[in-house]
Amino acid sequence: MGSSAPLRIGMVAGEASGDLLAGLLLDGLKARWPQVEAMGIGGPQMQRRGFQAWWPHDRLSVFGYVDALGRLPELLRVRRELAARLIDLRPDVFVGVDAPDFNFGLETRLRSAGLKTVHFVCPSIWAWRRERVHKLAKAVDHVLCLFPFEPDLLAAHGIEATYVGHPLADAIPFHVPQAPARQALGLQPDDTVVALLPGSRRSEVSHIAARMAAAAELMRRERPGLRFVLPAAPGLRARIESIFATTAPGLMVHIIDGRSHEALAACDVTLIASGTATLEAALIKRPMVITYHMSWLNWQRMKRMGYQPWVGLPNILNREFVVPELIQEAATPQALARETLAWLSDGARVRRLQLRFQTLHHQLRQETAQRAGDALAQVVQR
Repeated sequence: MGSSAPLRIGMVAGEASGDLLAGLLLDGLKARWPQVEAMGIGGPQMQRRGFQAWWPHDRLSVFGYVDALGRLPELLRVRRELAARLIDLRPDVFVGVDAPDFNFGLETRLRSAGLKTVHFVCPSIWAWRRERVHKLAKAVDHVLCLFPFEPDLLAAHGIEATYVGHPLADAIPFHVPQAPARQALGLQPDDTVVALLPGSRRSEVSHIAARMAAAAELMRRERPGLRFVLPAAPGLRARIESIFATTAPGLMVHIIDGRSHEALAACDVTLIASGTATLEAALIKRPMVITYHMSWLNWQRMKRMGYQPWVGLPNILNREFVVPELIQEAATPQALARETLAWLSDGARVRRLQLRFQTLHHQLRQETAQRAGDALAQVVQR
């Protein structure tokens, strides 16, 4: 296929993080194939690039065994209908963006029907649920990997893969100034700012936001001048406001719709739910405390399937605890407040962390969209 020929691509991205990754990927595809047509399941970031969303991405926003069970009939029906529609349309390639529990089954069905399939984001088989690599091998022709150690891991299982770097590392400048972000959010230059990021899924917010609210109240009592900013994921603002009003009714929190990049750029430290947002914070070079909490049943399953001591991406990629992690029972409001405030009184520690994050940024900045486009072109041309 020549670079001037149109490309028709099926895509599925679930949740805000997948929508962001897919949107950045579409930028690279449009540079190579200006007339690219993309359709399937996606969110607002993809739709801004002309993506045809047959279903919105939040239909796939579930987490864990308990949440998925309640939605299983609906998810299976959507997957069946989507597979039939794509097999009838026969796009040049299908790209499943993350969401492995949904996409692996879809990719396997499409591949068996003769369509070429690519998975964007190697599932974290190096962290937990290693058995998924066998499903991946059946499902896809190629994997686009965000992290440099993943292609060799997949090659050991006979899976073709390309390291493309992380698109956030391309999108985020090496130095993100604090002052313009503070001005945009109505904060003063000399404010001490804590960014609170309780997650992008409703189930995450339900488990994490109250702990963050209680921790923020404790921090405010110790340092009354603190300012708190909270970027709410789409559709979750009302839920977050309700939780904060109940848990910390006297606390002033500046809740904004989206704009996590600005909130992280404006802050001095962030208390943040484990996920892609922690990598965004690392690339913006902000100190953080990573936390997570889930239902008891989901936690028991996760504990049994885990292979390494780290949960947060900044620690996984550095292979050590460069930032604190407070997970499940350890995520008490007192511990969250203590560890977050500790960053504000240790400038040398912050500077050491920023150097680690600069190195990480260089490693992950690989012109991801161009590399991914090159890899997709090779798959399509076979």
